[in-house]
Parts: sequence; structure tokens; C-alpha cells
Amino acid sequence: MQINDQATRAFSHQDYTPAQRIEGVEIAELKRFNDDGGAITELGRLTAGMHAELAGFEVKQVNYSEVEPGAVKAYHLHHRQTDVWYVPPHDKLLLVLHDCRKGSPSEGRTMRFVLGDGRNRLVRIPPGVAHGTKNLAASMGRIIYMVDVQFSPTPGECDEGRLPWDFLGAEIWDVVKG
Repeated sequence: MQINDQATRAFSHQDYTPAQRIEGVEIAELKRFNDDGGAITELGRLTAGMHAELAGFEVKQVNYSEVEPGAVKAYHLHHRQTDVWYVPPHDKLLLVLHDCRKGSPSEGRTMRFVLGDGRNRLVRIPPGVAHGTKNLAASMGRIIYMVDVQFSPTPGECDEGRLPWDFLGAEIWDVVKG
């Protein structure tokens, strides 16, 4: 079977190869246990604050965040703090990561992927990796995240900084069509 000239000129294959990783970003698949009354997902086993699935990560604080439908919350950047994000499987958030670490093997690399959307995963975001999210769903999006540095709003102690939401271009937040 042949396709016409117009379709031939526009035809392409979708690229399914995994995106190149940012050094230090880890994704841990979690197990969800279901029964006829509901489900449970274990977010982590801690021994003296150390997370069993994420070597060297000591949990110092656990936070909960909500993102309005269509909202973009970006970009956060930390000098010392590691974030570990979890988005419940019924939510759907686009996560964009960008390596801002000078001299990193993956300096300047960007990762873009969906959290939630039926999957249970933890994502470790190391210091120096800018991160932001967009809620792709029609309902409130939720993030549960663990950090290894306790938050302080005091100038000189605060480890959280910001980059503009469009630091990588406004189109980074567009839903890919096709």
C-alpha cells in the first residue's frame, strides 16, 4: 500500500527512545497493592531517616503540595537540597528538569516526563537541577515530596531559589501533539 504525495511529505515516525538522563536523577518504581476495598502504595521504608530505595538520602521533612488545573509551578532550584517527588496515580503532572550544575556531565540537559497517570514512582531531584511542574489534569494535582534539608524562610538560610517559568521557553509546557 502506498500513501499519496502530500501524506508522504508530512510522514514521520515517533521517537520512542528514552530521553537522555540527567546525572543523579533517579526514578524508583513503586508497588501498589490493590484489593476489593482499595489500594496502598508504600512511599518508602525509613531507618533513622534513611530511605531504603534511595541510597544516601536522609529524609528531614515531608511536604504536600497542590497544583490547580493548568497551572505551571516553575522553576525551583536548590544549592543543597535533594527533592524526592511522588504524584498519586490518579493525578497527571508534567515534570520538567534542567541540569544547571556547572561542570556536570549532563550540564544543560533537560528531562520532560509525566508523573502520576496510572503509575507509582518516586523521582530524586538532586541539588542544582531546576524543576517545575504543570498540572495536565482537569482536577487538582497533588505532590507529596521528601527533602533532606529542612525549609527555612530566613534570608541566608533559605535554600530555595527561583528561575522564571519560561526559562526554557514557554513551549516546554505545551502538550505534545501528534
